[in-house]
Order: sequence, then structure tokens, then C-alpha cells
Amino acid sequence: MKESKQLSLAETGFLPKASKPTRKEIFLSEMERVVPWSRLESLIEPHYFVKGTKGGRPATPLATMLRIHFMQQWFGYSDPAMEEALHDIPVLRRFAGLDAFEDALPDETTILRFRHLLERHGLCEVMFGKVSELLSEKGLTLKRGTAVDASLIAAPSSTKNAGKKRDPEMSQVKKGNQWHFGMKAHIGVDAESGLVHTVQCTTAKVADIALMEQCLHGQEMLVLADRGYHKLNRTLERLEPEDGRVVLTPSKKPQGGELTPVQKRSNRALARLRAKVEHPFRVIKCQFGYLKVRYRGIAKNAAQIVTLLMLSNLWMARKCLLPLTGGVRP
Repeated sequence: MKESKQLSLAETGFLPKASKPTRKEIFLSEMERVVPWSRLESLIEPHYFVKGTKGGRPATPLATMLRIHFMQQWFGYSDPAMEEALHDIPVLRRFAGLDAFEDALPDETTILRFRHLLERHGLCEVMFGKVSELLSEKGLTLKRGTAVDASLIAAPSSTKNAGKKRDPEMSQVKKGNQWHFGMKAHIGVDAESGLVHTVQCTTAKVADIALMEQCLHGQEMLVLADRGYHKLNRTLERLEPEDGRVVLTPSKKPQGGELTPVQKRSNRALARLRAKVEHPFRVIKCQFGYLKVRYRGIAKNAAQIVTLLMLSNLWMARKCLLPLTGGVRP
């Protein structure tokens, strides 16, 4: 567990604390309490840098680097922008436990190497699983039903780069009357809490239904989905697989006809139930500002998406987790 650190007078600026905290301070204060720092640090520690016998510059503490990595996701900073933000914004330094007048602030290369360490050892997926365990322990995921959905994540379509070509791992797909280039994030969400329990990432042209089984945890008896998950173009509202699960999908308007009043009411009720699967995408896209892929290749971007959805789970569950922590870091 990270020990509290006394900041220098120079860092505090000799100024009294503002009477009204900013939204960023409130957000970071809540995240400090709901993120299970000690559990996540214990997962990374075996892979983290250990100072050798030959000495050298001491490594930045793991707790600091993990906080910096999460701030990158919350505020949409690139590696260079994160380095500059640590120099410019005192509240970010305080959250990371850094003192600009006493500590060597991590540069963009250090931040990049920490991200590569997480990717290389698959630690983003492991941390996602650890957070899911915590939410299950607190009784926030019931596993009786799952809502599945997928969202397109745009990638740069321009060829004005050094290689004169697009990312070969991305692809384009037509949605409605518009073409999109990038990748796709498929998620399975607890139908009652709205928290993500499964994440799969593919190139954009992979059909939603192709990843349906991978987005289920296997214990649910009810699956909620949209029209992209119909099998063999069937238009039934209830599709009953051999394992007994019931898959609810909206009724399709018949060619040249209209839905019946009963079908319209059923679709509206189903839409209200399925709405929870849209909330995680809203959080990462609107709250965290993740609108485009940041890196080349599916693997690097998938690691970031998994981290973002893990943090969105904690943010969405914060009102339930804050009273349970009692002001003490979980």
C-alpha cells in the first residue's frame, strides 16, 4: 500500500486550500477510494523493475506509475501530454504522490515503458478480472442475465504517414449508409447492474453475432441483444438455444408491413432493458473522451479498451463502493 507523503511548502504554493474543490479534484478523490490499489499493485509488482546491484537512477514507485497510467485513461492524455500535465497541474501531481520540487517527474519514455510492460505481460486483462472479482464480492454483479453489444472505434483512415498506408489490422465496415474504418469492441454487461464482465476486441468487419458466445459468462439464463444478434435472419423475439438460455431481440418490421401494437410495446420494453449495455460505451467515449484508437494494431488498443472498461466499472459503481470503503483505500 502506498504511504502518504508530506508535500513541500513550495509544492503547496503557500496558499490556503480553495473553498470549492474542482470537479477534477472530486473525481480523483473518489477514484482514490474506490480503485483497489493494493490488489492491482500486487499483480504488477512481480513484473516491475527491481533495482540491480550496480545502482543507477531509482525507479519511479509502482504506485505512482499506476496512478499516472490511470490518469492517462481518465483524461485522454498521450504519453507526451501526460508528462507535460504532471509539470503543469498540481492536482495530478498530488494524486500521483509527486512533489515537483523534490521528485524527478517521470518523462514520456518512462510512461510509455510502463504501458508496454502491462501489454507485454497481459496485465490489463488480469487487472480487469481482479476488479470484476471485487465487484462480485460486493454483490454488485448477479449474473442472472447478460446484455451484449458492440461499438465501433474509429481509426485514422489517412495514408499521409511514413508507411503511406492505413493500419493493416483495422478494417472498414458499412453501418447504415456510412462507412467506418477502425476496430470493434464487443462487451457483455450484467443485465441488472450494467457493469461489464466480458470484453472482446476485433477488427471492424467482424459481425456482432460472431462474438456473442465469447461475450457471455455461461451462467446467465437471459440474454438481451439487438438486431445484429439474430441468427439465420430469424425474426422471432425468443431464440432458445439447447442450453436453456433465452435470447431476447427486437421484432423486425415485415417487408411492406408494420409491427403490431404488441410488438411495438415489446420492443420498447426490451429497449429499456438493453439500455444498460450502452452506459459503459457512454462513459469511455463521453466521460473519458475515448473516441479514436491511439495506437497501431489491435492488441495495444485492446489493452487500452479493457483498462478503460475496468475503470468505467469502478466509476459506475462508485456510489455503492464509497460507503463500503469507509474512507479507507480498498
